[in-house]
Amino acid sequence: MKSVRFAPQSEDVDPAVNGFLDYMRYERDASLNTVRAYAADLVDWGRFCKDRGRALYPVEAEELSRYLKRLEAGGMSSGTRMRRAATLSAFTKYLIYDGRIEPTASLPPVPKREKTLPQVMTEGEIERLLNGCDDGTPAGRRDRTMIEMIYDCGLRASEVCSLRLSDIDETNGVVYVKGKGRKERIVPYVGALKSAVRNYLDETRGLLLREHGDRDPGFLFLSTRGGQVSRQWLWGMIRRRGTIAGIARARLHPHVLRHSFATHLQRRGMDLRTLQELLGHASIATTEKYAHLDTEMRDIYDSFHPRA
Repeated sequence: MKSVRFAPQSEDVDPAVNGFLDYMRYERDASLNTVRAYAADLVDWGRFCKDRGRALYPVEAEELSRYLKRLEAGGMSSGTRMRRAATLSAFTKYLIYDGRIEPTASLPPVPKREKTLPQVMTEGEIERLLNGCDDGTPAGRRDRTMIEMIYDCGLRASEVCSLRLSDIDETNGVVYVKGKGRKERIVPYVGALKSAVRNYLDETRGLLLREHGDRDPGFLFLSTRGGQVSRQWLWGMIRRRGTIAGIARARLHPHVLRHSFATHLQRRGMDLRTLQELLGHASIATTEKYAHLDTEMRDIYDSFHPRA
C-alpha cells in the first residue's frame, strides 16, 4: 500500500506535510476525503506562509489569526475557516508528536468536535484476529507476532514498526520503546509474548531477511523483502487479517489494538498512573478516557441487559 501523497510536488511541500497526511490516514484512520481536505488546507497555508516570508511551522497564534482574517476578507464561510484552523491545530499536534517542534502556546480556539468513545475490540475479537494470521506462511507468523506485540505492549503503529532487535531485553523481560518526541519508555515483555517473539526470531525472521541479501537492517519486524515495515503497510495488514476474522471494518486499524490494551487492563483494575506509564501519555487526562469508556460501557450494560 502506497503512502498518501496529495500535496502538489511543484510547491516544494515540506516532508512534514506528507508525514502528517500519512499519520492521519494510517494511524488515526481518517477517511480519504478528510485527508484530501487536510492536504488542500495545508497547501493553502503554505501559500500564505510563502507570501509572508515565514516558515510553514510552528503555527503561531498571531499568524493564524492573520491568516483567518485574510480568508474572511476573501469571502470564505465561517465553517470553512474554522476547518482550516482545526487542520492547523491537528498539524501542530502532529509536529509535536513527531518531535519536530516543542510544545507551543495554545492556538485560538476552534469548534470542538463531538466527543466519541475510542473503538475497542473484545478479547474474543483479538483472538479471532490472531487466528486470522495462522496460514502457515512466514508472513502470517510475522503478522501474528506483530499484532501480539501491539496488543500486549500497547504500542503505537510507529513504535512497533521502528522496534529494533536491540530494543528487546530478554534477560530483564522488557522492551525499550521510543514514543512521541523520541521519549523512551520501558514496557514489560513476558509470558506468551516473549515466547511468540522468540519463535519468530528463531523460525521466521531469517526467512524474511534472505530476501534482503546479507544486509540486516536491524529492525525486529521485516517486510517480505527483508526491509522495514511502514505504518501504512501495518494498517493494511490489520485490515486484511481482520476481514478474514470477520471483525467490523471500523475497528481494523492499529490504534484500536492500543485502545483495547488500555481498556482491558483498566477493566481488570490497573491504576491509571501505571497505565499512563505503559502508554507513554504525557498527561493523566489522556489516560483517563479509558476509565470513562469503561464506566460508560457498564452504564449501557446496566441500562439494557435484562439481568443486570
